[in-house]
Order: sequence, then structure tokens, then C-alpha cells
Amino acid sequence: MSRHCHPDCQRAAAAKEEDDSAERAATVAANLISSVRVILKLDREFTEYSAQYLVDNALVEKEPVQGPPQRSTLKIEDYIEYLVNMASPKTEAELEEMEKQRQRRSKITVKDCLECAFKEGIPRYEHWAHLGCVSKVPPFAALVPRVPVKGEVVEAKTLEDAFELLQHGPVGAKLHVFSPEIDLVGEDGVYDGPSGGGTSYVGLRDVILVAVDEINGEAVGTVKICYKKKTSFINVSLSRMFTTLAHHGDESQTIAPTGLLVDFIIPRLSK
Repeated sequence: MSRHCHPDCQRAAAAKEEDDSAERAATVAANLISSVRVILKLDREFTEYSAQYLVDNALVEKEPVQGPPQRSTLKIEDYIEYLVNMASPKTEAELEEMEKQRQRRSKITVKDCLECAFKEGIPRYEHWAHLGCVSKVPPFAALVPRVPVKGEVVEAKTLEDAFELLQHGPVGAKLHVFSPEIDLVGEDGVYDGPSGGGTSYVGLRDVILVAVDEINGEAVGTVKICYKKKTSFINVSLSRMFTTLAHHGDESQTIAPTGLLVDFIIPRLSK
């Protein structure tokens, strides 16, 4: 994050251990779009697109536009008003709107982000606010150029179907994360989920499956994951199945028999 960022952003970033679920989903979606576009030669080189744009716009209900697009009527007064509001204490109405946006963000998935990009396009990384920006989207944001993205979302539930998708590029997925195992796996180890006593279930995390290989006779997938604000590549067992039961009445800890990687997804782009 830039040292010139708004102090509110700096405080918000310092207060959280890792990106929230919307930021993680948007990061995966933007990365998938970047990867597929370069594979299809829609971009000459790997180009970063704005995950924060997807956070700001996914699941936003917009009024349908009647008639032809209108030219921007923004005036200098609009910019001044925006800056004044940025520096002013939040009103009750603004706090209510912030809570509404927080609830929207909590529902955002990788699929929602991809569908947003298909519908609205997506700006390049440098043309939008940084990931985690808490400032209100400015009125001139509508003028920011966006790259059109055409295609459809393709989902898969089984590893076999995911392998088929992987032939065409990286695949989004969700990884069951357990601590401390996820912290101890390292680059050369293989993450195989819960190991016994002292293990706690962290939850599902959005990841990107980039390759499948065999290590010591075991099928493993190489996944890209952002965990506790650190992006890394880890090897994940593709054969390990696990189940967990409620602990001290906590039903969120109950998981039916499953593999570590689930809910596969890709953007199938068209030229």
C-alpha cells in the first residue's frame, strides 16, 4: 500500500490480519481474467486488473439507463464536494450506507466478481483505487476506462472436471484451511489438511489451481493462495479426504466427507 494512501486506509489495513472475503474473491477473479487474457493473446503480456473495482461493483444494483448514454456533466464543484465529504465526519446516513455496503461485500464470491467484469468491464490495476481502499468511490469513477470482458462463468464440482478446465488455464477453487497446518507447510511440503489434536478449522479460502503433479507417488495440486496478506504457492494433496464434527456445539466446525479443494470455477472468455 502506498505511503501516500488516505490515513483511513492505513488504519483499516493495520487493523486486520488478512484481506476480507470480498477482497480475496476479487483478487482471484482479477487474476483469472489476467491469466486467460494473456493465454488467448487478448493481452500481449500479463496485465493486472483491478480487484478493488470488483469489490466496489459486484452485486451492486444499478438503475437501467434509458435512452442513449449521456455525456458527463461533472463540474469542478462535484470534485470539491467529494473532497470536503472525505474530510468531514460521517453522517448517520453515511454510516447506514457503509453498513449496507459491508453486508453486500460479505456476500461477494468469485462468481459474482467474474459476472461483474462480464457486465461492466474491468479497469487496469493502476486506473482504480488500491485493494482495501475504504474511501467512497468518487463521482468521476464512471469516466475511468474499462477493458471489455466477454464470456461466461464455468463451474465444476469434481476434481476430474477441474482437470479438464485446467487444460485451458488456471482454475479458481476453494481450499479448506486448517491451522497450524497451513502455516507450517512451506514451499516444499504438501498440505494435507488436519493432522490431529490442536488443529482448528479456519474456513474456506479462495485460491487458484495452477498445476497438477505427483510427489512421492501422491497427486498434488499447486495452488496460489493469499493468506494473512501473504501470497504464496503451496502443494495441496488431491487424494486426502477428511471430515470434522461439531466441537463444543460449534456447528460451523462440522464438515461432511470432502477433499481439500472444492468449488472449481473459470472465466471462459471469447475474443
